[in-house]
Amino acid sequence: MKIGIIIIFHNNENEIDTELLIEQMKQIINIELCLVNNNSRDNTYDLLNDVKEECPNVSVVNVRKFKSDMSAVKAGARFMFNEFDLKFLGYASTNMMNLKQHGVNGLIKVITDNQDAILNYKTKSIKKQQTLFQSLFSLLDYLKKLNQHNNFIKLQFQTNL
Repeated sequence: MKIGIIIIFHNNENEIDTELLIEQMKQIINIELCLVNNNSRDNTYDLLNDVKEECPNVSVVNVRKFKSDMSAVKAGARFMFNEFDLKFLGYASTNMMNLKQHGVNGLIKVITDNQDAILNYKTKSIKKQQTLFQSLFSLLDYLKKLNQHNNFIKLQFQTNL
């Protein structure tokens, strides 16, 4: 596998529908998923572990002291690069998204619906020897640039939310 996706969670217990998340994540093929719990004070970590138990392509990283979203992404990236042979890692943070209408499940549906585009991720600025963090890309920005027609993507980039 060459692509991984890191999703940062922080106190998202109420937005996680475990059964639906498991059903959707089982449809994701050839993409490794890393769910990073950024020191949640609710039941988020336990719910993410429930998902991990049912989905073979899902890993969970627990950050015990709250970090910025990018620091949490980097923690997930270090884990993913140590565990898997990946060329690129996309990331998304639930804290940086508008979850009011579509929730976490909307993000996973976007990933499921756009697997081919994600697996074909390419960049013109690829250097021959990339460092760990040069291979990170914002998943939602990438899908927006591809003009993927999806209400979830459109909602993320609306102004005046």
